[in-house]
Amino acid sequence: MKPILKNFLNTIILLLKATTFALLLFSFFYMFSLLPKMDHLLEINRTTAVTVLTFIIVGTLMLKTYGSYDIGKKKSKPIIYSLAIATFLTDLITFLMLSVMNTNAKFNPVFKLTGWLMLIPILIIQVCVLFVMVYLGNYIYFQICVPRKVLIIVDTHDDEAHKHIVSALKQTKKQYSISKIVDYHDLKDQDILDNDTIYIGDIPLRTRETIIEFCYKNLRHMLMRPSLADIVEVSSEQVILDDMLTISADVKFLSLEQRFVKRAMDIVIALLGILFSSPIWIIASIFIKKEDGGPVFYKQPRLTRDGQVFNVLKFRTMKVNSENYPAQENDDRITKIGHILRRIRMDELPQLFNILSGDMSVVGPRPEMVESYEVYKKEFPMFYYRLRVKGGLTGYAQIAGKYNTSREDKLALDLLYIEKYSIWLDFKLILQTVTVFFKKDSTEGFNHKTDDE
Repeated sequence: MKPILKNFLNTIILLLKATTFALLLFSFFYMFSLLPKMDHLLEINRTTAVTVLTFIIVGTLMLKTYGSYDIGKKKSKPIIYSLAIATFLTDLITFLMLSVMNTNAKFNPVFKLTGWLMLIPILIIQVCVLFVMVYLGNYIYFQICVPRKVLIIVDTHDDEAHKHIVSALKQTKKQYSISKIVDYHDLKDQDILDNDTIYIGDIPLRTRETIIEFCYKNLRHMLMRPSLADIVEVSSEQVILDDMLTISADVKFLSLEQRFVKRAMDIVIALLGILFSSPIWIIASIFIKKEDGGPVFYKQPRLTRDGQVFNVLKFRTMKVNSENYPAQENDDRITKIGHILRRIRMDELPQLFNILSGDMSVVGPRPEMVESYEVYKKEFPMFYYRLRVKGGLTGYAQIAGKYNTSREDKLALDLLYIEKYSIWLDFKLILQTVTVFFKKDSTEGFNHKTDDE
């Protein structure tokens, strides 16, 4: 893309983003101003100033957590889902601040959540605004930008990886159009020059570096599937040794302070989760027992930090004595209540007790089956590194991936989490977990047998 066109697009996106945020802000304040004793919200005063500032600060933080107005980068529906969640939480926190500011002798002598039902029509209006602005933004973007021509450079002997790359790029056909697939042995400079984007597959390191240098020199956009070296480099620091620029990459382990805070957060979240989800526990237990009289819970040995074995706990969603392999499409082993629990992702609620006992954490790589560990370790030598932290209920792989995302891609996401770990990252991933409920493919079954209930 030419620099002038890119700057023009960035300006349009910035204007659309600012307009969207302004409309969300205005709809919140205008609707509340219609309530009795709330008309002062459209005037310049302390309550309005503090509440507006709250909306802007909280809204900005929520957008950083759930994703911004990612026009041209994502499909419209995922953008709308993310922005709707961010907007709802922003509305909620801003409303609480508004209630605090309205607690005074003139309006509410005692703290009250006055007009909380107004949040419902406000959210409906805001979702409509998001729907229009996101679809409009993507329409304008893709009217101006044609899909980038992609050259895929692969090792043709690795047929599965080759197919996976093609399949992934075909899911983003508005952004990318595959023009040519070439084996790295047969690659010519002109192949790269004839395309806008270069996808560099799993090829030898020296060849990869040569291609990257040539793409960088000729201003070509690059896509790469990360290796372990790439993941480690993401969290590295730039250090000057005398006058020499050096990359410093430490092996990541949680410090004592990080472990303490993470454990405290696990206990608090698990206790709150059990408390607020107790009605689901009761209803699920009754229906599971009623359907076939079998046990309510399902236990299975899993691996956590340092290879320790524990029994993971789930609501039983399959018939008693079912053969043990992952759920597939139209799987007749799954019970009626099991289908519902899996669809709403509530079958894993009992793992809150695994978190309380210290076997698991709220955030971390999904704990792997004991039987599968040696198999995966042989196929992916890096697999052992997942065991540097406790297994988790949620994490990068659960949020960014699908249920049937390839083991290699899940491994890369898990290692990235370990390398980039921070308390803020945990908090961010916990908040992002709610987006999984809006992903149709988050509980999609496998089309082949592997290793989980």
